[in-house]
Amino acid sequence: MRILDKYILKELMGPFIFGICAFSSIFIGSSTLFRIAEYVTKYGAPISLVAKLFIYSLPAIVVLTFPMSMLLASLLSFGRLSGSSEITAMKSGGISFYRLAAPVMIMAFLVSIFAAVFQETVVPASTAAYNHIVKYEIQRNAMPQAQEHIIQKEVKNGVLNRLLYARKFSGDTMSAVSVQEFDNENLVRVENAEKAVWQDNRWVMYNGVIYDLTSEGGLERSMHFDQQILPIEQKPIDISREQKKPEEMTIKELKQHINTLRKEYVKTSSYEVELHHRLTVPMASFVFALIGTPLGLQPNRSSSSIGLGLSIIIIFIYYIIMTITTALGEGGAIPAVVAGWLPNVIGIIVGGWLIWKNSR
Repeated sequence: MRILDKYILKELMGPFIFGICAFSSIFIGSSTLFRIAEYVTKYGAPISLVAKLFIYSLPAIVVLTFPMSMLLASLLSFGRLSGSSEITAMKSGGISFYRLAAPVMIMAFLVSIFAAVFQETVVPASTAAYNHIVKYEIQRNAMPQAQEHIIQKEVKNGVLNRLLYARKFSGDTMSAVSVQEFDNENLVRVENAEKAVWQDNRWVMYNGVIYDLTSEGGLERSMHFDQQILPIEQKPIDISREQKKPEEMTIKELKQHINTLRKEYVKTSSYEVELHHRLTVPMASFVFALIGTPLGLQPNRSSSSIGLGLSIIIIFIYYIIMTITTALGEGGAIPAVVAGWLPNVIGIIVGGWLIWKNSR
């Protein structure tokens, strides 16, 4: 690594770490602490649980601050170098704009990759742990909650053996039940029932039909029934607890969830938008670097307050666009892929134009 690269990266690291701390503090102070205080005052949550909630809330917050911090770092670092005429000296020495921007882009790309991995491996687990503590240890929800689109999987040795879907779940009753059984990953049986009721420590299905399938996927035989034992052992409370929200799922789990819902002709746009956000939000670090680097290299950009103000404005515009496209995508007005990627595409276009203008 050349001295110039080390020098620019050193200038970037300080504002980047400061940005993570500053933006995380804003998120924590504006929402997280308020919710935790409510749990203490309303439910009497002990300090040990409050500390766990605070720790489990951090990963989801920190991953959102990476793009913001990358934007702030590129603006402040190049703004300082430009204000002290170091950029002018570098350019007079024959160093091009693209050579100056290269360390920033490489760092932003690595931050985006790290954010994507972090969001896939750490954030879902921490979010699930946070929600579990709130629901079952603080609010003490012992009774199963009314839910829609229940999905229950039975996996042995990494192979899916049985998949249960219920359109509605309330108390001890599941409505519009469908059970798929697999043999060596091949679908061999489908059981559909009007409802399933938990009674005598077992699930009983009512008014349904069983389809046995051939290895090629054709129908071998069918049989109607009035009552049939549902081949799962989980109690209602266990089924309720195992259901995950979109933010608690990994990308693989989201894809499986979407495929299952599609087979039942259920609208999946909200899950699809969330799936695309798993990539677009981390990639925003690179997008913000494309915008922040040419803006930071503008002359007379020595004031850190100007850099901070520009960061806030750009972040505000980006998240307004993302909020609008997300709402349109979840509502089905625009395709989920457009809703997920449009803010980044706009950012890339703006950043590309700024880079082209500055390089001239």
